[in-house]
Amino acid sequence: MHLLIRQALIIDPSSSRHQQRVDLRIKNGLITQIGTDLTPDGAQILEAEGAMVSPGWADMAVQTGDPGLEHREDIQSVWAAAAAGGFTAIGALPNTQPVVDSKSGVEYILRRAQGNLVEVYPIGAASQKNEGRDITEMLDMRAAGAVAFSDGKQAMQHSGLLLRALLYVKAFKGVILNRPHEESLAGQGQMHEGLVSTSLGLKGLPALAEELMVIRDISLAAYTQSRIHLLHISTAAAVQLVREAKAKGIQVTASVPALNLLLDDEALADFDANAKVLPPLRSATDIQALKEGLADGTIDCICSNHAPLEEECKKLEFTYAKFGAIGLQTAYPAALTAMGNMLSPTQWVEKMALAPRRILGLPIPVIEEGQKANITVFDPSGFSSTSLATIRSKSVNDPLLGVKLKGRILAVVQGHQSAIF
Repeated sequence: MHLLIRQALIIDPSSSRHQQRVDLRIKNGLITQIGTDLTPDGAQILEAEGAMVSPGWADMAVQTGDPGLEHREDIQSVWAAAAAGGFTAIGALPNTQPVVDSKSGVEYILRRAQGNLVEVYPIGAASQKNEGRDITEMLDMRAAGAVAFSDGKQAMQHSGLLLRALLYVKAFKGVILNRPHEESLAGQGQMHEGLVSTSLGLKGLPALAEELMVIRDISLAAYTQSRIHLLHISTAAAVQLVREAKAKGIQVTASVPALNLLLDDEALADFDANAKVLPPLRSATDIQALKEGLADGTIDCICSNHAPLEEECKKLEFTYAKFGAIGLQTAYPAALTAMGNMLSPTQWVEKMALAPRRILGLPIPVIEEGQKANITVFDPSGFSSTSLATIRSKSVNDPLLGVKLKGRILAVVQGHQSAIF
């Protein structure tokens, strides 16, 4: 591969070329030349005037279907969707069939992902079969290549289990990812508990179900002096709890789904099952707090909350439809449309590329001559939308299908491989 990217603004705080508009030559998997008015020399040319180039983005928690649920998503389709969304790395949650709760499961994911454009990093289960009872052999999975531990979409309800997991990973400075969702309070809730749920006659998911578990998780992280990542927070109170915990020096980080920045619970007024997600779409007040939390650094990163489901799980009466939406391709445009100018370009790269890698302990690419090419080229002034023809995922449960959003991905490059859109 020989690619020449012309007139791109470099956004990489670790690069000597940070905030410079230059040409980049990528050849044989390396950034071989950075300068102005570079000659083509037979290279494929990508005109990027007005666009930006940054270290490759990472989504730290993606639901795949491989192994066992490949009809929803397999490794090939998930990395294709990730690349179209600007990501060159994803963390794969363990909620598959069988669950990735052993060394062999981790090794399977790594073998399946080997040599792809997008790097897929296994996240090992914290409990056996994600059942929340018995702890897994996390040390073995870490040695095999697991980058973090979580029960993924199954929130860890048992406080003693989470306590032991935090103590276990502390030995190797690992991190536990937990989705704050207290099931006994959530009950059979279908959407955010509020005026909209009442008007629709739907049982609500109270914000308290998230907030109580945030309090518990932060308390356990403080007690064990270990690392906890709150996966997908969605309420104003949760943002404030994380802000206060960080001020106390507790080792807590947090992420927010892009969709929860863009849509509030009124998006469910017509019972669109594709917008039935966890965490649920909250109120406008919650959304404003999430935006402010991103801007002031309380929330560390943005995730896609990608959860592919077959049509049979979604084309049902609303109360019977499963929670989840795909989001890899629309994560950046949805978040950018929601945030507007609240984040600088450097902050965007922090939220999309640097913080997720830092939390998971992944290598952080640097845009310098002689370095391996691992970059995302994006245009914040452009526009994009998805259609059934452009969705790369095997599933099509996309609440933003056909919606025009601000922001466009131009290309991703990882070593010898690239995709130009």
